[in-house]
Amino acid sequence: MTQVAGEASDTVENRVPSATNLPPGPRMPKAVSGLLLIVARRWAIQRLTRRYGSAFTIDGPLFGKTVFVTEPELARQVFLANPEDLGNIQPNLSRLLGPGSVFALDGAEHRRRRNLLSPPFHGKRVRAYEQIIVEETQREISNWPTGKSFPTLEPMNRITLNVILRAIFGAEGAELEQLRIDLPKWVTLGSKMVALPIPIRDYGRFTPWGRLAAWRAKYEVILDKLIADVRADPDFENRTDVLSLLLNTTYDDGTAMTRQEIGDELLTLLAAGHETTASTMAWVFERLSRNPELLEKLTAEADSDESALRRAAIREVQRTRTVIDFAGRHVYAPSVQIGEWVIPRGYSVIVAINQIHPNPIAFDDPHRFDPHRYITGSPSAFEWLPYGGGSRRCPGSTFANVEMDLVLRTVLRQFAIETTTAPGEKYHARGVAFTPKRGGRITVRPRAQRR
Repeated sequence: MTQVAGEASDTVENRVPSATNLPPGPRMPKAVSGLLLIVARRWAIQRLTRRYGSAFTIDGPLFGKTVFVTEPELARQVFLANPEDLGNIQPNLSRLLGPGSVFALDGAEHRRRRNLLSPPFHGKRVRAYEQIIVEETQREISNWPTGKSFPTLEPMNRITLNVILRAIFGAEGAELEQLRIDLPKWVTLGSKMVALPIPIRDYGRFTPWGRLAAWRAKYEVILDKLIADVRADPDFENRTDVLSLLLNTTYDDGTAMTRQEIGDELLTLLAAGHETTASTMAWVFERLSRNPELLEKLTAEADSDESALRRAAIREVQRTRTVIDFAGRHVYAPSVQIGEWVIPRGYSVIVAINQIHPNPIAFDDPHRFDPHRYITGSPSAFEWLPYGGGSRRCPGSTFANVEMDLVLRTVLRQFAIETTTAPGEKYHARGVAFTPKRGGRITVRPRAQRR
């Protein structure tokens, strides 16, 4: 396996026209490359980067013939390419989320939807959700054990889920409770199944696809109730939840989103912002418990109105413990040029984020955990990529940044986190996201009452 993944000297055969110039890569059966990328993706991409450098080619079963790029300049060219030439990768999460998801859209339709989705996640719109974030954090951490090690991943999952259900879905009461039960199951199973072929015949209620379909059907019923409640609210136009904003917003031509588009888009916002944010926060606690000097400074900062170091620490965790490790595109033009390489139509291009974040071209001493690098300077949008890049960059990044900042501040104001000299936790592939293998375990004790 080691020979196949990182040491083979053979390159992918060039079976395309002579004008094409593909980067080298390992020659291996499609099934083998697919299995390798499923069971050991981080390890495989790291080994291939060491072997081939800034770009390499793989032929896999999911995205087909694919060029991986691992340096910031190549990432810049990918993200700035004309979306008509280098567009939406296929397949993608729309297989799970539905055709109304922004993941399913490309070109003009994608730009149109992005323009509609952007306002709820910027400026004062996001500030309207701050109280919800603090309330959900306080509710969750009120049950934390003291003096005993526990994993933070699941508590973070509950916080991010509840924040999304309240701030984005506008859910409350019985609908909120039912969504709290069903949607985590749907997200967890769906993230594991999204890369697998979808059966053509009836799923069967005992199959994974059958369970996904059943949960989706329950979701649609609850969503109809939520929409009816919003429309019946006499204060409808002053509501701040994203569902209400989508129901009360139109495109430039005056048309509105359809019921299916709204349902698919809300699930997209959940899938994109729930486990990813929670996984990052679990890594935040895992990292801080191993950096006592930084933790002391952050605790002092939490008692003030300052946030620069806290936000920098979160950014450095996002760089050094990358949760989503790639962003993909598909070649629709006859060919595209990325660096010295000319890639033909039908190929996919993947930016290997987890290879750019530790790249010394982008970051000095990249393996050092140092939040101050974001206070004295700022990396470019093609060097720091936790939210992807270009026209398909995550629209909820501002929301996620505010949420993580408030969660960490709230925890640090209430608890002192004990430091540890234990080795750092390893990565664990939890579907799409990479989480701390032991769940980001920490030990806390109550702080003295703040004055």
